Amino acid sequence: MSADDIPGVRPYRNPAGGWGSLKAVGTALADQETVMEGGRSLLHLNQPDGFDCPGCAWPDPKHTSSFEFCENGAKAVAWEATTKRATPALFAAHTLTELRTWSDHALEDAGRLTEPMAYDPASDRYLPLSWEAAFARVGTALRALDHPNQAEFYASGRASNEAAFLFQLLGRKLGTNNFPDCSNMCHEPTSVGLPDSLGLGKGSVTLEDFDQADLILSFGHNPGTNHPRMMTTLRDASRRGATILVFNPMRERALERFASPQDPVEMATLGSTEIASRYHQPTIGGDAALVEGMMKALIAWDAEARAAGEAPVLDHAFIAEHTQGFEALAAHLESLDWPAIEARSGLGRAEIEEAAGAYARSKATILCYGMGLTQHRSSSSTVQQLANLLLLRGNIGRPGAGICPLRGHSNVQGDRTVGHWEKPSEPFLAALDRVFGFTAPRAHGHTVVEAIAAMERGEAKLFIGLGGNFAVAAPDPKRTHAAIGKLDLTVHIATKLNRSHLLPGRESLILPCLGRTEIDIQAGGRQAVTVEDSMSMVHASRGLNPPASPQLRSEPAIVAGIARAAFGPEDPVDWEGLTADYDRIRDLIEAVLPELFAGYNERIRVPGGFRLPVAPSERVWKTASGKANFLPFLADGGDARQGDSNVLLLTTLRSHDQYNTTIYGANDRYRGVFGRRDVVFANPEDLAARGLAPGDRIDLAAAFDGSGERVIRGFTAVARDLPRGCVAAYYPETNGLVALDDHDRRSGTPAYKSAPVRMRRAD
Repeated sequence: MSADDIPGVRPYRNPAGGWGSLKAVGTALADQETVMEGGRSLLHLNQPDGFDCPGCAWPDPKHTSSFEFCENGAKAVAWEATTKRATPALFAAHTLTELRTWSDHALEDAGRLTEPMAYDPASDRYLPLSWEAAFARVGTALRALDHPNQAEFYASGRASNEAAFLFQLLGRKLGTNNFPDCSNMCHEPTSVGLPDSLGLGKGSVTLEDFDQADLILSFGHNPGTNHPRMMTTLRDASRRGATILVFNPMRERALERFASPQDPVEMATLGSTEIASRYHQPTIGGDAALVEGMMKALIAWDAEARAAGEAPVLDHAFIAEHTQGFEALAAHLESLDWPAIEARSGLGRAEIEEAAGAYARSKATILCYGMGLTQHRSSSSTVQQLANLLLLRGNIGRPGAGICPLRGHSNVQGDRTVGHWEKPSEPFLAALDRVFGFTAPRAHGHTVVEAIAAMERGEAKLFIGLGGNFAVAAPDPKRTHAAIGKLDLTVHIATKLNRSHLLPGRESLILPCLGRTEIDIQAGGRQAVTVEDSMSMVHASRGLNPPASPQLRSEPAIVAGIARAAFGPEDPVDWEGLTADYDRIRDLIEAVLPELFAGYNERIRVPGGFRLPVAPSERVWKTASGKANFLPFLADGGDARQGDSNVLLLTTLRSHDQYNTTIYGANDRYRGVFGRRDVVFANPEDLAARGLAPGDRIDLAAAFDGSGERVIRGFTAVARDLPRGCVAAYYPETNGLVALDDHDRRSGTPAYKSAPVRMRRAD
């Protein structure tokens, strides 16, 4: 059966962007019944006097563009600015048992939550209650804990700096560092791996660096869906002649061709711009090996050049002055043989050397990477190989060069900067002690995987979620959902209903909050929050829409209300005063982190905000040695296939109608899938080897699951250009195939991008 014969699957031959994007924006606004209000909101999206996109963390060009939003950003705004409402009438009409049968899309499509709700086990429904009663219940539960580490404080990347700072203050005053975070499930290998290499767990580049790079290396990400505003940057680089090398197992349309909706010529002529100069398709999880191959070739060429009296390939002056560990890395690479590199990477030596040659010729290189690199068993070490590659030629800390981790949610990086982290530094904790007059806990807390394990063991009793959809984002839903059910209390601070809210512990509360698009009025007047983007720029965000309900409270106000109820009127922190004027929260952030946030309130009033100090950009290395470190690859995650050639590696994907766990619709336009999500993309030879053909109904089973229960059933096989041994399917539908214990050993990030599976005809 050809792709044309599979229902809901047909080739998509147009470029990314273009008229298809404009049509999708209009459809999203209409679906959420917010054409006028949503359209007005888009004009203020990512503007100096407007609000920051609630989607991705790609930076804005100085916050001065008159039209600075993308298709998926528009969908995010429409989803939040919807006129649909999930009022108490919805919960009166439907039990949680009924609501659990709804799709994830249908749950959020019910609209904005409007007032606090508490779960009533007797009726299996959420019932309304007052804010005062809600805060009292949470405060009582926190005080009743036998130990502070029985609480888990989870945050989503959409929380503002102000809310995240108060949230970590609440948890640490209670006495715990249990701050599982959405970053634990995505870019934690960056936060763990890069500090050992470069002294900072963030990117080193600015948006302006992309204007000066002559080579962009793109590893394991799909910007057309996950950070579409990056496409303008890549398009501009391509059009001025920069080389763009893509390394991704699956061919993604946006990395092939893109038509800018803001370019009248491209729109009028139906033209487009080629993005990838060369598209390489390594096997799933093969990135570390291909980078090792590139480095092996560079070092060999450098030795040959120096022996011949020619210009060196490596930047030896930089290596001598700024790094250590080069000899150990070179010895490690020398020990690797090319057949092993080819087998692990899925690419031939000639192809790897071709990429290395392009890098050797480049004068300024930026290396970008996404979760295609960070969600494997040895991802922390893989990230370090990317740093090694850049260090070999001095491509850190100079114009047009550096490393660029592509963060997901719009403030996931900022939450970590202001302290929402389970492994806080001693200087941060000491400053917190000094500013607030208490002794913060020093023992490391729980990551997401560790929090779920603690719930399973009955050691965690209370969960507070500052946004997000914890139960759906986490791996291994069978274990995760059962673990959540053991809690005494779950508290969800949210804008919309999601599946996590339908998995109550003994008690459960939903506390509805303002969204990024809405006006935030407190006792001190209209407020702005701040966020940090992927390139360490901090700027203000001010909503402009009336709140979806007069009952909504801001995230900082909700956190402060919980804190006051927990600690009582005698607590010296002026929680009410802080939420009356967010400048006061920012003053405290500055007091705790003066090197980062000096002049915080003044600087966010400047259009575009300010950039936090990024030491590697200045060639300052805050490592133990004071140097940047070359670190050989450590395959501490083992072989996912365990030597079984019949095992396939599954990478989970977002569709184009999706952002993280939020499903806007059932289309994945660029991959040619419409009206469905139950498909598995596979190499046609892998299908044939199992007696299968495109269009067949198939099951995927976790390869090494003794229970036989971790299976997804009745999906449809779709043939795609993937390396042999690799398959791809949508997240979260296939999260059940990702074991809770299958994660990067150093960071704890689940191996969503390389789950070992077996494929067979559907039962």
